[in-house]
Amino acid sequence: MTLVHPARHLLRAKDLVDARYREPLDVPVLASAAHLSTAHFSREFRRTFGEPPHQYLLTRRLERAAELLRNTDWTVAEICAAVGLRSLGSFTTSFGRTFGVSPTAYRASHPPAAGRARIPTCVLRAWERPPSSSFREDSWPRRL
Repeated sequence: MTLVHPARHLLRAKDLVDARYREPLDVPVLASAAHLSTAHFSREFRRTFGEPPHQYLLTRRLERAAELLRNTDWTVAEICAAVGLRSLGSFTTSFGRTFGVSPTAYRASHPPAAGRARIPTCVLRAWERPPSSSFREDSWPRRL
């Protein structure tokens, strides 16, 4: 049996937060994903990533909320629910602490989502892809 670095177990919990931030995640759920006790998990998570697990989860939710405020026409209440927060008042307060403005003022400082053309991700990825002729392997004659 090979030993796994303890931070690797913490990454499981961090990845869980990143993937399922909308769901009601708490320290016991995250600690079980990392295969650690709740107290040890909380201490190690804070020591490794610089913030407690609950704050990391809240930060991910607020970052997603900011993205939704910039790119959708959803109401603030709909966005609050979509990112997994239950209280609109707590959401507004936390958002203001993090971004320095209310969610409504944040949205007003960005151009309206309806005025921008939405480009599909597949088109963006195809545009960013380098041309096949830029790879050396493609320009060499093949010998079989």
